[in-house]
Amino acid sequence: MQFESVIVGQELPEVVKGPMSVGHIVRWSAAMENWHRIHFDWRYATEHDGLPDVLVNGSWKQHVLMQLLSDWVGEDGWVWRISFQYRGMNIPGDTLTAWGRVTGTEVAGAYGVVRLEIGMKDQNGIEGSPGEASVVIRRENGPAVPYPFDAACLGRATA
Repeated sequence: MQFESVIVGQELPEVVKGPMSVGHIVRWSAAMENWHRIHFDWRYATEHDGLPDVLVNGSWKQHVLMQLLSDWVGEDGWVWRISFQYRGMNIPGDTLTAWGRVTGTEVAGAYGVVRLEIGMKDQNGIEGSPGEASVVIRRENGPAVPYPFDAACLGRATA
């Protein structure tokens, strides 16, 4: 992808996951070594913590939002900044959709910076992880974004 082809309001291709199963949640918990019982022990989650079921891991949601962004920028781009909130719980049976929309663009040296609104909605359209991100992508006939990325290559203050 090249910076010149990006327009404000453009929507990213969605990443859809689910319906989530207890198996998905337990495997992610094991891989992350997150042994909090709300992710695998139904009785503990429902009786002790009063939850509706075991919960999808927040770190899994973070991973899917990063997948959304990194798939979009491709190998020549860089996910520079990401910030989002956990505002909702998700349980087995939920289908989750990560989405993004371009909110701004800026030329920065040899590269383009794209600002995005991002989030993750459930099958009912309820937003549970609103946030924002910035990605750096190549400009037409410009160099690929270096790996590892150094914000100094943008040639401006990066605060």
